[in-house]
Amino acid sequence: MDLQLGGTVAALIVALVFAALANWQLRRPFIRRWLPVIPWLGVQFLAVTIALIMIAHLISLLTGHPFGRSYAP
Repeated sequence: MDLQLGGTVAALIVALVFAALANWQLRRPFIRRWLPVIPWLGVQFLAVTIALIMIAHLISLLTGHPFGRSYAP
């Protein structure tokens, strides 16, 4: 397994776990949350953003072509 591929998959898994944890915390009553001072909505937004970036990077690694806009000279 390539080092970049393994790191990308690991970062994707960690981001998805944090997104799921934040989603679970947001659905609980405020009094019963773990560490209610943590902005769980911000954690969820950041985790989903990182997961989307890792998915795009994973597509680039697996196909061999950059994902997104390509500028042809």
